[in-house]
Amino acid sequence: MTLRRVLTAAVVVVTSLITLGAGAAAAAPPYSRYVALGDSYTSGPFIPFLRLDPIGCVRSTNNYPALLAATLNVSSYTDASCGGADTTNMTNPQSVPLFGTNPPQFNALRADTDLVTVGIGGNDDGVFGNVVGTCPGLRASDPHGAPCKAHFTVNGQDTLLASIAATQGKVTAVVQGIHQRSPQAKVLVIGYPRIAPPTGTCPDVLPFADGDYPYLDSIERALNAAVANAAGAADATYVDTYTPSLGHDACAGDNAWIQGQAFNILGAYPYHPRKAGMVGEAAIIAGALGVSRHVTTVTPQVPTAGVSTLTALAHALLKR
Repeated sequence: MTLRRVLTAAVVVVTSLITLGAGAAAAAPPYSRYVALGDSYTSGPFIPFLRLDPIGCVRSTNNYPALLAATLNVSSYTDASCGGADTTNMTNPQSVPLFGTNPPQFNALRADTDLVTVGIGGNDDGVFGNVVGTCPGLRASDPHGAPCKAHFTVNGQDTLLASIAATQGKVTAVVQGIHQRSPQAKVLVIGYPRIAPPTGTCPDVLPFADGDYPYLDSIERALNAAVANAAGAADATYVDTYTPSLGHDACAGDNAWIQGQAFNILGAYPYHPRKAGMVGEAAIIAGALGVSRHVTTVTPQVPTAGVSTLTALAHALLKR
């Protein structure tokens, strides 16, 4: 072989290697360091399997952050979410049931974090807890009316909507705090999926008075609007999970993404996402990032809770 042919062959080989290298680089995961922040709609209480770090945060190994991290194939993933968290727990520690404290969730953020999801706001001023803790008990007083709406209306003002109006500024401050700590990060603010159906009722599953179904929905829509506006005000991307969850509300039977009033100790906490809901949300979020909506399943890589621990935790939570 002549020198010219040797050199020509070498150039072809090198060019091919460069092309292959470029292809490999293009196929690399778009994000490498992912941090998830949020409340119980992020942590996934009682969706198998629950992590122990701490157990009281009821973080599932199959919540949407875990599924998203696996789908994106990130090299570093931290789930700082915790059941019961509100916006103050981004910068303050949170006491949780069964001996434990969750550090400030912002502690998980680093300068090189490049993806952050945050789902927060529903617990501020006790909005979500007040709704699910009060409305079911009022159904018997007026099954076809709207006793819950009447309960939370004081001097002509809806106190829950007033609280939600203040939530927007708090969530805006959270997103600004994320940008300050992780300036390179893509920040996604995750909305809350639909709980009540647009029409019809299922009192055995969602024991609200008939007229309080649209009221529950109006509260959730107001909360999502506040969260979306906060994202827009703080240069983040809002991910709507409410609209795509149509047909997956608590009344949707096997298609439900949200658990009803029944406590499934090996499935989901009342009025919270099921595993199907987490899979659905992970797909929606992946789509918002412009990647495949095919969600990768997760095999637990951390210590998880057994049935006896779950039972003790369930009793502790129900006493709160």
